[in-house]
Amino acid sequence: MKRCKITVLKRHFDEELAKEYGAKGLGKCPMHKEGEVFYGDYSKPEGFCDEAWKAIYQYVFALAHGSEVFYYGDWIEKPGTAICSCNDGLRPVIFKIERTDEEAVINYTPNTD
Repeated sequence: MKRCKITVLKRHFDEELAKEYGAKGLGKCPMHKEGEVFYGDYSKPEGFCDEAWKAIYQYVFALAHGSEVFYYGDWIEKPGTAICSCNDGLRPVIFKIERTDEEAVINYTPNTD
């Protein structure tokens, strides 16, 4: 299993939808900034948004286990890469996930009972 590099590419904010549905003072996601880099594999990286992780972890897990392409190869051209977003409809964050050559390391002792 390999580690995956997760890069924050963009933070969007849909002013029209936020004006109609959002709380007063809502803006771009405060959890992440463009250019931030995280490394993930079997577990959520420290400091990574819980909701964003729920939205992208399947791609991290698949890439970490050797997947090369998704959706019959008609989505992302570069093997070992996925472009995903969190599921916040008013202020989504876009992530690039890339498999690295670095081996994942389990940081706990599994229970063998």
